[in-house]
Amino acid sequence: MTDAIQDGPMLAADGRPLKRSLARALRAQKMRALMLIAPLLLFILVTFIAPIVDMLFRSVENQIVSETLPRTVVALEGWDPSAPPDDAVYAALAYDFIAAAERREHTRLGSRLNYETTGISSLFRKTGRGVDDIGEDYADQFIELNEAWEDPATWTALMGSADWNTANSGDVDGAGTLFQLSVAAREAFPEASDAYRSFARTIQAEDDDSPTAEEPWNPVYMALYRDLSAGNGASYDGPMADLIAEAMPAVASFEGMSPREAFEDIDDDWLDLDVWGTIEAFSDPFTAGYFLSSVDLQLTPEGVTAQPEEQRIYLLLFWRTLFMSGVITISCILLGYPIAFLLSNLPTRSSNLLLILVLLPFWTSLLVRTSAWKVLLQQQGVINDILVWIGLVADDSRLALINNQTGTIIAMTHILLPFMILPMFSVMKTIPPSYVRAAKSLGATNFTAFRRVYFPQSIPGIGAGCILVFILAIGYYITPELVGGRTGTFISNRIAYHISSSLNWGLAAALGSILLAVVLVLYWLYDRIVGIDNVKLG
Repeated sequence: MTDAIQDGPMLAADGRPLKRSLARALRAQKMRALMLIAPLLLFILVTFIAPIVDMLFRSVENQIVSETLPRTVVALEGWDPSAPPDDAVYAALAYDFIAAAERREHTRLGSRLNYETTGISSLFRKTGRGVDDIGEDYADQFIELNEAWEDPATWTALMGSADWNTANSGDVDGAGTLFQLSVAAREAFPEASDAYRSFARTIQAEDDDSPTAEEPWNPVYMALYRDLSAGNGASYDGPMADLIAEAMPAVASFEGMSPREAFEDIDDDWLDLDVWGTIEAFSDPFTAGYFLSSVDLQLTPEGVTAQPEEQRIYLLLFWRTLFMSGVITISCILLGYPIAFLLSNLPTRSSNLLLILVLLPFWTSLLVRTSAWKVLLQQQGVINDILVWIGLVADDSRLALINNQTGTIIAMTHILLPFMILPMFSVMKTIPPSYVRAAKSLGATNFTAFRRVYFPQSIPGIGAGCILVFILAIGYYITPELVGGRTGTFISNRIAYHISSSLNWGLAAALGSILLAVVLVLYWLYDRIVGIDNVKLG
């Protein structure tokens, strides 16, 4: 009996197997721990992870072209960039453009494409004011042929499905139910039915109007003319078949501007191959154009090419950002190491007093500190006045310390110096003084004891300070903006400009993504060379 009990599983006090009870207790313990840190994880997800993911998406997102000009994008497939598109593409553009103008989206699209080709924004605004007139000559001739074409009921009977016409017959308050196209109209008049559905649903959504009470846009008449001229609708026998039978032979004598001529009449730039090349190149929902612009390249119908010489600025800004951030980091090491050494070796009361002076800049506004450097560094400022007064600099040869790289390095070294001192101080404070005394007792000189005993133990603090200062430096934009001038600004200043002024968020996101990738690569190299495990904060 005893042997049988020992051969079975060990039981807990509640009679369950002990192994299962332990696993259950561990799961409960882990769940409690997870619930404790869940608010922090949620906070990090919302404020850190989600913005980074959104930035990465914006850097490649380009759906505005395909969503605003869907017919045009499809019609441009197979277009030969050596000549302007044919009338079918211009007709598709007319149907897309008038709907976009009604939704007030054409200006947003123009602004987006203007980042790639200057002048498109004004072209789109001008076209938005004139697109209503495209097809007006055909509308007049249809109405002159039969006044029924002016009646909205004619169009709803011709284009609407039987169920939709039944549900929206009589007086309809507001937009009514969503317009439904009839199968017969879709098959008989592919171009006109698509244009009319766009008209009907747009006025329902934007103006809360019913198609039963509104005459179609002029481009819809042009679409019907193009369908009938192509022989579409010859076998149509649905509602308003008599009007179609009357119009089919008559359209042969209609006179009016072709879609291409109509757009040319609005603005000659619609014949510009660069305009169409830009639309075609950025018609995909996702694009590498922002990243190409970030490295001074551009996307064209012929492929990837270099930006014009006068527009190549981003690679220079990236190199300048990395170079100046490195100089600022080295300056902080050279200035901060002696201060941290002194703080760690002074008596506690004196060390605490000096530490307050190190922390004092944290209690002063960044804008105030930067503005103070503008006063100090300008050619008629305090530093130049002192140098002239003591005779080191002639009055007519004052130093240019502001609005250049020198001003940025000086101001940012001062601002970021505490971030270097504090990690080094916290590490140096943990180094036992007895180690240096032991080295000296064994015959080492002061310099040898420092170089071979003290300094190696302080390297983890230097590493932590370098990471803090360098990463903070490459992301600063307020100080370089105020004291950097033309040659002392960072890539972060350009990112801020595109976010707040030019509103080119896609390019700003691409620049930020590249900067993030550069930081991660440098972090990886630092880990490979120095070892992140050697970074300590005391």
